[in-house]
Amino acid sequence: MADWRGKRIADFGCGFHAAFARTLLDQVEHALLADVSISANLHQHPRVTALEGPIPEMLPDLSARSFDVILCISVLEHLWEPGEALSQFRRLLAPGGFCLLNVPSWRGKRFLEYSAFQIGMSPAEEMNDHKCYYDVSDLWPLLVRAGFRPSNIKCFSHKFGLNTFAVCGVAE
Repeated sequence: MADWRGKRIADFGCGFHAAFARTLLDQVEHALLADVSISANLHQHPRVTALEGPIPEMLPDLSARSFDVILCISVLEHLWEPGEALSQFRRLLAPGGFCLLNVPSWRGKRFLEYSAFQIGMSPAEEMNDHKCYYDVSDLWPLLVRAGFRPSNIKCFSHKFGLNTFAVCGVAE
């Protein structure tokens, strides 16, 4: 388990209830939570800044080097300019910080679309909003172009190849 004590975190695409970030609020120094809509009680939490709206529009207004950890789970596939978001994440990370990313892979596309369009177990509007899917060979070059050094990138497939995960660090 990671040590989140005293960290300044940002969770882009945290979800309405920010389920994962909520588990960290007693440990972190501060949490920026960003999504299209966020629960009112999170807006009132003393360690939270809650931002609502399109993520690409809010990124340029945030201060450089202001986060120790950035989470972006199942969001990049919804963005028209994922490279720009990744460049902004790199800019926002403090020295020694890291970014955690999860995206569906091309193999995952088949399963997600089957689940959404054939059997109705996933929200079809969410799958219709996907702009791209990412294998390691797709995501890794985007991370390098965004300014992450190859020596500080760990990028791998998981969940039986249905997802791609990356941990990108910034040297101290």
